[in-house]
Parts: sequence; structure tokens; C-alpha cells
Amino acid sequence: MTPMKAVRIHAYGGPELLHYEDVPRPWLKPDDLLIQVAAAAVNPVDWKIREGYLQGFLNHRLPLILGWDVAGTVVEVGPEATGFQVGDAVYARPDIERNGSYAEFIAVKASEAALKPATLDFVHAAAVPLAALTAWQSLVDAAQLQAGQTVLIHAAAGGVGSFAVQLAKARGARVIATASAVNTGLAAELGADQFIDYTRTRFEDVAKDVDVVLDTIGGDTQERSWQVLKPGGILVSVISPPPEATAAAHGVRSAFVFIQPSGSQLTQIAQMIDQGQMKPVIHAVLPLSEARQAQVISQGGHARGKIVLRVGD
Repeated sequence: MTPMKAVRIHAYGGPELLHYEDVPRPWLKPDDLLIQVAAAAVNPVDWKIREGYLQGFLNHRLPLILGWDVAGTVVEVGPEATGFQVGDAVYARPDIERNGSYAEFIAVKASEAALKPATLDFVHAAAVPLAALTAWQSLVDAAQLQAGQTVLIHAAAGGVGSFAVQLAKARGARVIATASAVNTGLAAELGADQFIDYTRTRFEDVAKDVDVVLDTIGGDTQERSWQVLKPGGILVSVISPPPEATAAAHGVRSAFVFIQPSGSQLTQIAQMIDQGQMKPVIHAVLPLSEARQAQVISQGGHARGKIVLRVGD
């Protein structure tokens, strides 16, 4: 097997356990594409898996290549994979139970990939899939957000939050965004109608009669969010399942979204991006060999948008 460079963990723990090393190229299942990785984005789930938080939830075997956001070029097509050909520029949020995208090559199920947005380079395209799919599956699928409704989006300057603001606006909703004061301009640029600096104002003192809350933080933020919803509204969390009993006590609904890969949704997202309705926000771009530093930044919790690892030339 031809070796490739990749970043793997051989044990669970801190960022020092990320190793940039030579590993065998992935082998293809019949319905896979082999993608030569140009860029891979870093997400909070990466370091949560590295720390070992999801051991009971995901069937991982060590050593494991991290990273589940990719943009690159198709270099091989499995015999049962359809819809793509060698040379296609694609992006994907691959199956999280397989080896990830912190590597020069990745095997991805064809149904999980889509042609990348034509208006984006690979670095910006890699920043899209996981965050945009999370926003889509939360607001469109779970909340069924409609024009004229009001949505409260927590951590609106983050990866998921920044896409959620743009997606909600594209659907005709009114958006209330929470973030720190430094992100006031960004929230306005993304289309937020109302901004709450959570360091100075308790959002529940300001936001009222909200149809949808998107919880990207959990804990105390989730608990305080129930009171801002109107009767029949919905709290959607991407962090921890909201208690159904609490929802019932407030006369509202709840949903928990753990993002699923979807090439068809990524195709729709690419169309919106190419039409100028959404764009990724990039916090930093680092080479693959600096994946440790990228995860340290991510774990700090204050990135504006996405951190991307540049893999190809």
C-alpha cells in the first residue's frame, strides 16, 4: 500500500496525542469514492472524540484518523458508487464511525458527498458540510422553520450558528442572535435582526415569544431557553437531548439533532451558497501538520466560524 500523511490518535486524551505520521491509504468499499483531500475542517466533535467523551456512543477502533469535514477531488470511484467521476471536485461530511479527513486521502460513501459549491475554493468548501448540515437538520428538518417565525440562535458567531443565521434568514425568519460584543458586526453581516451580547445581557430578559431556539451550547443556556419560547414552540439542541418532561411543563416541544451525512442536502446547500444566500466564515487556516494547534483553538470555544486544515497544494 502507498503510504500517505495523516493525523491520528493511538489513545484518548489531550492534543499532544495527535500524531502526524505515515499511514496506509484507505481501501474502498464498493459504494465509496476515494477523495484526495485538499482541505479538512476542524469541529468540536473532533476533540470530544480525541478526549474519549464519545467512546460509548461511537464504534471507533484505535488508531483513528480524526476529522469529518472534507473538500477535495475524486481520484477513484468504487464499482457500485454512482453520480460521480474521477476529477470531480466534491465536499462531504463523512460517516463519523470511519477514519476521517485529517489525511491526504479519505474513503467516503458516494451518497454522503456532493459537488462542492462552484463559487468556493477547497478551503472554504471544507468549512461548510458539518456546520451547514447541522443547521439544516435542526432548522429545516426538526423545527420546520417557516417564514415569519422568530428563531433564537445561540453562539451565532460559531460554525453552526453562523450558518444557522443565514439559513433562517433565507427562509424568511426573524433572527435573534446571541454572541459576545466583538461579534456584533459579524452577526449583522450574516443577517441577524436582533443581537444580544450574552456577556452583558441575560437573553431571557430580552427575547420573548420565540418560535424556535437553536441550542448549540447546552447546560445552563439550554435550561434558561425554555422560558423564551411561545406555547407550541420548539427547542432544538445539537449538544444534549432536552428533557421531554421539561418541554411538556412549558407547553413546548423539543428535539435533539445528531447530524447525519446527506449528499442530497449538501447539493441544496451548494445551490444556496452559489446563489449568494450563505457563505462560510473562516477563523483560521493551518497546515495539516498543525492539527494539534487547530484543536486547541477549537477547544478554546471562541473561534469565529471555522478552523480549516489545508492538506493539498
